[in-house]
Amino acid sequence: MSQKIIILDFGSQYTQLIARCVREANVYCEIQPYHKPIAFDSSVLGVILSGSPCSVNDADAPWVDVAAINQQVPVLGVCYGAQLTAKTLGGTVNKSNKREYGRAQLALQKPDALLEGVPTESQVWMSHSDSIVSLPAGFEVLATTESIPVAAFRKIATANEHPLYGFQFHPEVYHSTYGKTLLQNFLVHICQLSQDFTPASFVEETVAALKAQIGDAHVIMALSGGVDSTVAATLISKAIGNRLHGIFVDNGLLRKNEFEQVLETYKQLDLNVKGVDAKALFYKELAGVNDPEQKRKIIGKLFIDVFDAESKLVTEASFLGQGTIYPDVIESVSVHGPSVTIKSHHNVGGLPSYMQLQLVEPLRYLFKDEVRRVGRELGIPAEMIDRHPFPGPGLAIRILGDITPEKAQLLQEADAVYINLLKKHNLYKQVWQAGTILLPVKSVGVMGDERTYEFTIALRAVTSVDGMTADWAHLPYHFLADVSNEIINNVKGINRVVYDISSKPPATIEWE
Repeated sequence: MSQKIIILDFGSQYTQLIARCVREANVYCEIQPYHKPIAFDSSVLGVILSGSPCSVNDADAPWVDVAAINQQVPVLGVCYGAQLTAKTLGGTVNKSNKREYGRAQLALQKPDALLEGVPTESQVWMSHSDSIVSLPAGFEVLATTESIPVAAFRKIATANEHPLYGFQFHPEVYHSTYGKTLLQNFLVHICQLSQDFTPASFVEETVAALKAQIGDAHVIMALSGGVDSTVAATLISKAIGNRLHGIFVDNGLLRKNEFEQVLETYKQLDLNVKGVDAKALFYKELAGVNDPEQKRKIIGKLFIDVFDAESKLVTEASFLGQGTIYPDVIESVSVHGPSVTIKSHHNVGGLPSYMQLQLVEPLRYLFKDEVRRVGRELGIPAEMIDRHPFPGPGLAIRILGDITPEKAQLLQEADAVYINLLKKHNLYKQVWQAGTILLPVKSVGVMGDERTYEFTIALRAVTSVDGMTADWAHLPYHFLADVSNEIINNVKGINRVVYDISSKPPATIEWE
């Protein structure tokens, strides 16, 4: 990218939120651990120092040379980043008399380009146990709160110096009502960024980069029918056309009619994709297996085996395409030590070392919502772009206990009723993820004058932003009643429907 912000991560739970706010301002940014040296070039126009669970007064506290970074570009320290800035440049940071956590009223003390559009008093979110007691020489206070005398500050810069700011609060969280304004002011007014990181610009730059990276070579890629792999494949296809060889495997654990529908969508997108019917193989290997982790391992290995067999038929392929997205990359890097191996892509399940292929990952610096926006820019149908997340092992982890073709079909039918009714009642887009779970429990029921002894289906629907935490969706009672009636009346083998009202945490979204 031609312009970017670097966010140095000191381990804060909010670091990704800073990045998302920056991206929402149409500015490209990258998160990197604080101990990794910044490669300053003409594209880096500013640095943000994140928060941290540590205290700057700890013996082993994370540390960077703030002054050296500020010699290169403007710097904004957030919470720990602000305290680190103050301490390393000669100020004093001590334990607060009381820990300040939650909402606070920010009172502006001086005008500044960073504060443009922010009222004299506004709500901010605090989360700290240390406070800046005194600022370094040459610094001044920009804002206070009732209990914090230094809530925002700046270096009094000369004409030849880059600006340096600090916030004791977290502008990136929802509860800081003008937080996004403050961050945007830093990006636009202080760092002079042009806000040109848009889906259209991303597509144009990425396709050009893919052409340069791949050249005349061929790419092989496992597709899942999900958003990430579909968008990644479409970008690669725009760059190299039919030299992309996609493989879409039917493991017998997809949604009802999903294999045929996805292949048809790929055809409409002019993607070169081969469908592989491997249902019998997966059912055979999963027979009698109850343990969920064992199910995952079996499915992962079988995906590798099927993909390996198919890839050998594409002898000219020298690149492997993957739909890796930015959270996968961020989660693979520890701020407390060197980077660890990036986790295996869930669509492939990890590749054997003997497959000597170079990686192509066009989405590795995008968040999920950005992937969806790029997908819309590429013209991918809304029904695929707006699909709920679906687990890599598919319905295998929604069939509790052993898996049989009959159980898979039963769950597919019930799931189709549920999802179709969510769409019919305009509820589908209001939830993050929904699905049905087949319980290994039978119960007595009555249909007509006959006694039944059939399976129970659990309905699951959650609301979330990123899947890290989730609340159970408060779906209307009349809707749940409709779903229950439709499933019981139309799916033979099910006579009871229940609704899961557990949140994450303590529960997880999936049952296995």
